[in-house]
Amino acid sequence: MSQTPTFAERRVLAAIDVSGYATSVAAYAGWAASRLGAPLELMHAIDREAALVTVDLTGNLYLGAQEGLLEEMALLDEQRGNLVRQRSTTLLEQAHGIAKGHGVAATVRQRHGVLVDTLLALEDEVRLFVLGKRGENADFARGHLGSNLERVIRAVDRPVLVAPRAWRPIQRFMIAFDGSATTRRCVELVAASPLLRGLPCDVLMVGDAAEAQAEPMQWAQAQLQAAGFSPGMHAVPGAPESVIAEQVAARSIDLLVMGAYGHSRIRNLIVGSTTTQVVRNCQIAVLLLR
Repeated sequence: MSQTPTFAERRVLAAIDVSGYATSVAAYAGWAASRLGAPLELMHAIDREAALVTVDLTGNLYLGAQEGLLEEMALLDEQRGNLVRQRSTTLLEQAHGIAKGHGVAATVRQRHGVLVDTLLALEDEVRLFVLGKRGENADFARGHLGSNLERVIRAVDRPVLVAPRAWRPIQRFMIAFDGSATTRRCVELVAASPLLRGLPCDVLMVGDAAEAQAEPMQWAQAQLQAAGFSPGMHAVPGAPESVIAEQVAARSIDLLVMGAYGHSRIRNLIVGSTTTQVVRNCQIAVLLLR
């Protein structure tokens, strides 16, 4: 029986697909693994792409014709399966080259099955998941997040780094903070992890100016300062889904940190409209923590 890896042994796992996000996912995964000093695995889950098409021809053709056609279909299914595996191999090889550019020698793996089930089965071995904001089937649906991303975030307990379409070096990050237990946990995780250590940061609370001096913001500032950060503390009035995106652009933020499940005005990731819109509207990487 294999033992559960220790925290230091857990890896960054990037889910690569054939969408336009594959290059970005590989780049962000390489960056994260390098910063964390963690192993990196690039994985492609072969599911619907390789599904075999079956047709019931019973009663529609005379016996000889039916058998001949079934043999041809079986041959085509085998050829299609081989092409899918070859495409997967090429995809992973390209992603490996991108990750290597960030100084990380990644391992690659093909898995057969539904992506969410596959990631859940590997979760005990993983420190951080990296996925694209949209997958192949939602590639141009800018009003929606990828369905696989939504399902994964609902299901897993590990942090998820959501990659935008294009890689952008992480030079400054922002924490969306509302004083809740979930966003306090975000601050603690950022302070304890090497992932963002040494980078300039901001903490944003969507509220009036008085809230910037309130106990929760003072607590967040003290926690980050104790970890070596010099955070800019901001309270901005308005609706979170619009204010956060506006502040990300105004302050040249490269990475947004949010709680996967929060309360008050930043709440209910994915199943709640606020965070769904924030992740959708921000054209930068988003790190979702629990």
